Amino acid sequence: MVQNAASVPWPPLSPDVAELFRRGAEIALDPRAEWIEELHAAALGGDRMRPVAADPVLAEATKRANLANLLHWAEQNVRHPGRRVPANTGAEALDAARDMVRRGLDERGLDAYRTAQSVAWRRWMEICFELTSDPVRLRELLDASALSISTFIDDTVAAVSRRMEAERAELTRGASAERRAAVTLLLEGAPISRSRAEAQLGYGLAGPHTAAIVWGATEHLEGAAETVMRAAGATHRLTVVAGTAALWVWFPSRTAPLPSLPGHPDVRVALGRPGTDVAGFRRSHLDAAAVQRMLTRLTSPQQVARYEDVQLVALLTAEPTQADEFLADTLGDLLHADAATHETVLTYVREQCSTTRAAERLYTHRNTVLRRLARADELLPRPLSENVVSVGAALEVLRWRRT
Repeated sequence: MVQNAASVPWPPLSPDVAELFRRGAEIALDPRAEWIEELHAAALGGDRMRPVAADPVLAEATKRANLANLLHWAEQNVRHPGRRVPANTGAEALDAARDMVRRGLDERGLDAYRTAQSVAWRRWMEICFELTSDPVRLRELLDASALSISTFIDDTVAAVSRRMEAERAELTRGASAERRAAVTLLLEGAPISRSRAEAQLGYGLAGPHTAAIVWGATEHLEGAAETVMRAAGATHRLTVVAGTAALWVWFPSRTAPLPSLPGHPDVRVALGRPGTDVAGFRRSHLDAAAVQRMLTRLTSPQQVARYEDVQLVALLTAEPTQADEFLADTLGDLLHADAATHETVLTYVREQCSTTRAAERLYTHRNTVLRRLARADELLPRPLSENVVSVGAALEVLRWRRT
């Protein structure tokens, strides 16, 4: 898009173009929602970004960092239009870098900055063409803008890369590094002996395990993890810091009850199925990771979820476009019905199509259940009696997706 910034002297702007630059930056400082969505989609696209996009915590951190880059650049150009913008080394960028290193990712995760740059450049050109039609001023404005954007991204990538190198060096020292390394080997199924892994983890691998992923507000992560552990009747846990806003947790328990987290409203918890020994340790965590991805994918309002409760929904929604088609084809106009009708039909299906048991479960009169079922049959493409399983599955997806 532009020349190498290091070899180009920084050009002064004429007063008229500097004012155009400032006005454009004011527009960019308040980006429209569709711009932001396009920025995020580009940042997380491509094969190299797949490990980041598949991890809800990393994906959100990357989105925050890219939006912060855009706003940082725009704010600086409102103050000093057209001047070289200092690298963004704010909390969002550094937290994203730290999280990628803790997941074992390298600087390829910074591809997001480059792909987001291309989207920002296209949007900025639209702004420039709206600001002036004078070819001389427009050319000066675009030349200065291209140099400004590319130099800012180059400087920011270099600064964040240095931070990643420092974080990687820090992680290679001490007991925490050994614990993370051992967990990584176990999750990858690498040939590490149980005795060696237990020594590095300070946690026994024989017997039962339940895994949890706890993410959200950093200051509440430890408290929420402790609550989850105690709800399962455990007295100790293995905790691995998976990022600035996420913990991976294991505790020796054969049960995974749904804990109440009234003191931690900004924390979410995904629980895997209880398992046994090393295989159970691994599988329970992979289950929890699947639950976390599903909750994020569906923007679910649920704060806590277990794999056994969402396994079908996770499978059905793995491909969002196909999931939307399934809901539309299966539910027809029932898709847009009121919540009471949805709840009644789902409860009826769960109670093995017994209106009496459904009424008891809903604490309502049997005739109310019958009326709602009749209304559902009017809205469904096929009668409920001919498509019970699919309708129940579709309503289960809606229950988790509903905001």
